[in-house]
Amino acid sequence: MAMPPEPWPTGTTVEVEPLVRRVLAPNPSPYTYTGTQTYIVGNAGDVAVIDPGPNEEAHIEAILAGIGDAKLSAIMCTHTHRDHSPAAAPLSERTGAPVVGCAPLTLDDNGPRADAPFDKTYAPDRVLVDGEAMTGTGWTLRALHTPGHTSNHLCFALEESGALFTGDHVMGWSTSVVVPPDGDMGDYMTSLERLGAREDRVYYPAHGEPVEKPRQLVRGMLGHRRQRENQILRLLGEAARAVSGFIPAMYKGLDERLIPAAEMSVTAHLIDLERRGLVRRNGEIWQTS
Repeated sequence: MAMPPEPWPTGTTVEVEPLVRRVLAPNPSPYTYTGTQTYIVGNAGDVAVIDPGPNEEAHIEAILAGIGDAKLSAIMCTHTHRDHSPAAAPLSERTGAPVVGCAPLTLDDNGPRADAPFDKTYAPDRVLVDGEAMTGTGWTLRALHTPGHTSNHLCFALEESGALFTGDHVMGWSTSVVVPPDGDMGDYMTSLERLGAREDRVYYPAHGEPVEKPRQLVRGMLGHRRQRENQILRLLGEAARAVSGFIPAMYKGLDERLIPAAEMSVTAHLIDLERRGLVRRNGEIWQTS
């Protein structure tokens, strides 16, 4: 999806529903769309911040301005890519709020990356397990473990309004990038199916606009991934090939900056198909089993 026309509301607190406001970080890119969206949940008493974003002073100041006189009781992270969690530590230092949410994750990876690398500074005060909740004045945020984009990815359900904060797991503007070895396509599909069985009213992703028809989008995303699987199997039926050999046929007219992301996505599919016994590899070359 093409970028929307500027100006974007970077650094501005925008109310998206009575219990939820968002602040857009100044980090637009082909992978982050207009930037990372930090959410402030709650109005009076105490509030929570979801995905504090990059460690950018202007963004931290914008979050503090959005919080205003309320007490920040929790800084919650969906996962630890560097566009999501690095502001957690400085925000905690300035407010005294604990960092809670996903587990820490450090992945050594010297290969090409199709997404922001992991934040190795992330050190939560409390890790939320699946089904565990944080509560405050008029709000309850319950964690859902949704591995796939990353193994430590969480979504947070706002029980009072039926909203789900989906991080990078589901976004309206783009499919999520699944980057092995930590990203896992099989886990990603299972997590999508889990969300598809829920009845959330709206999704608030970390990038892009709210998803007003979430179950419809999830069905479409599952169908899209299955279509990609079928493309891969069809192409391997024609000839064995390296990962790069899939891209021209599967991603026609792709922006060259996004080729590494496409190659990682194909690799994630191939690894999943290999695990299921449908394909095998010989060095860098893949073929049907």
